[in-house]
Amino acid sequence: MTTDNGNYGASNIQALEGLEAVRKRPGMYIGSTDTKGLHHLVWEVVDNSIDEHLAGYCDKIDVIIHEDNSITVKDNGRGIPVDMHPKLKKSALEVVMTVLHAGGKFDKDTYKVSGGLHGVGVSCVNALSEYLKAEVYRDDKVYEQEYSKGKPLGDVREVAKTTKRGTDITFRPDPSIFETLEYQYSVLHSRLKELAYLNKGLTLSLTDERVTTDDGGFKTTTFHSEGGLIEFVKYLDESRTPLINEPIYVVGKEENVEVEVAMQYNTGFQEHIFSFVNNINTREGGTHVAGFRRAVNRLFKQYGDDNGMFNKLKFAVSGEDFREGLTAIVSVKVPEPQFKGQTKGELGNSEVTGIVSRAVGDVLKYYLEENPNQAKKIIDKVILAATARHAARKAREMVQRKNVLTGGGLPGKLSDCSSKDPGESEIFLVEGDSAGGTAKQGRDRVFQAILPLRGKILNVEKALEYKIYENEEIKNIFTALGVSIEEKEGEKILNIEKLRYHKVVIMCDADVDGSHITTLILTFFFRYMLPLIQQGYIYIAAPPLYMVKKGKEFRYCWNDEERKEAVEAYGGSESSGIKIQRYKGLGEMNAEQLWETTMDPTTRILRRVTIEDGLEADRVFSMLMGDEVPPRRQFIEDNARYANIDA
Repeated sequence: MTTDNGNYGASNIQALEGLEAVRKRPGMYIGSTDTKGLHHLVWEVVDNSIDEHLAGYCDKIDVIIHEDNSITVKDNGRGIPVDMHPKLKKSALEVVMTVLHAGGKFDKDTYKVSGGLHGVGVSCVNALSEYLKAEVYRDDKVYEQEYSKGKPLGDVREVAKTTKRGTDITFRPDPSIFETLEYQYSVLHSRLKELAYLNKGLTLSLTDERVTTDDGGFKTTTFHSEGGLIEFVKYLDESRTPLINEPIYVVGKEENVEVEVAMQYNTGFQEHIFSFVNNINTREGGTHVAGFRRAVNRLFKQYGDDNGMFNKLKFAVSGEDFREGLTAIVSVKVPEPQFKGQTKGELGNSEVTGIVSRAVGDVLKYYLEENPNQAKKIIDKVILAATARHAARKAREMVQRKNVLTGGGLPGKLSDCSSKDPGESEIFLVEGDSAGGTAKQGRDRVFQAILPLRGKILNVEKALEYKIYENEEIKNIFTALGVSIEEKEGEKILNIEKLRYHKVVIMCDADVDGSHITTLILTFFFRYMLPLIQQGYIYIAAPPLYMVKKGKEFRYCWNDEERKEAVEAYGGSESSGIKIQRYKGLGEMNAEQLWETTMDPTTRILRRVTIEDGLEADRVFSMLMGDEVPPRRQFIEDNARYANIDA
């Protein structure tokens, strides 16, 4: 780690514009004011510390959740400059903390690459916090300034001597801005773990002062990776069977663009490519991913052709065949990234495509020449993928052609609604014919459709694609929803133009089997109908677990706490004339009960399925639906929440 300040002073801080609009329209700057926006505040502060690490001046970052849900982020970087800003005639610290888009990352000599270039920085965090304190350890002194809602409560002051170096930011989000103020340990944990893999050698820690341990301390997790992306790809593939001995690792640099890639083939059927630009997760990919795919397609095709390995195939190999069973992390550091849209979801720099393609191509060429046994395993996998894709296309065309020929071909089990407006129509995917029958009786026929599913649908995580289209329950889902899979430029896309319902509700029993069926259905949607989740069309129904009754009065309860409250409200123990019915399945309710608890829009609870972290979601689905039992058992033990059936 570099120890000098690298000529980082007030003159390096450039102020671009003011702060006034942030509090008026916070959603424009942090995306939302819900839990996602709340956590975004932490990432804006952490990004500054990461930028110090990328510049070579920081190797430790600590994040602390305090008991009141305020946050402290500490780093051992250079410390924000505190000397007078040459133009604004105030401390550079105050400029950074109170002026939007002010910071060293706009000065090319200070930060060569930066994760927060299109972000709004710590000044936005300051504007949206009812209280913030900045402590700077720099030049053997400690400096401090406090703020409220973006405005300084006093000047920057020197408060002590020190041998430390770095910056501590403590902030408490403004309750008048945010819908929720509670930080989720799991969300912060997931991102910090990701950052440790992306920045090998950097140590990050997360401490939760809301949770005490047996020894009287606080819950703390430390993240550190010496293997970086190689360890990352192994972590993502921990529930899959590797096809090659070790991940293929790429590192390169061209035109100040740094390229780092780790890729691993496994015996599965899915493609898992995750991409980052300056540590930002580019969920929609972009030019760096295009370059990676180009290199993989080109090098493996050339190797197979040169060695006559595709000669017996009666059809052409497609790009997706080379990526079946591939897990890869593509990380680039770009001095001036150009992102498409405000979400930074897709990289647009055209020059990056060729840079990544050349870097990956050089390494793959060498790898294939030096590892013929590993290369043969991969090409054999490609041939199997091409054969299965050909069979899958035929099966898919059969399903979709049948629908056209039969004038819609809606499943016989579907009880459709009378409305033809997708915006007001909803379909319930119901576990079993019994519950399906009750739901049909209890529904509002105008806008609610019912599709009963027989038993547990196919586990798509472990099935060849053509088997999926041959599965009766999955065929019924495709045809009922009115969506189809089409091929465009060698890629499969889901066409949802004719989607018949804008609410697709999974309604299963509130027990272990019901949770398993829900997970199977969600796995299918995640792997084959992802746009439906991304556009907010997938929901999970929440039927009650209990009915507590005394005389003619009764209450429905969704957990054990509500059950106890209901018993107390009726003035006694579960035995002074109080009856408790435990619903072990949807079929135990009559049609009226199912309507008023689970299907009536005015009283029901629906949980919309969203993807906070696509990378972690991918890993969890693979782990839950894969072959490895120990990680699945551990996950269920850590996360399962079921009522006490014997109560």
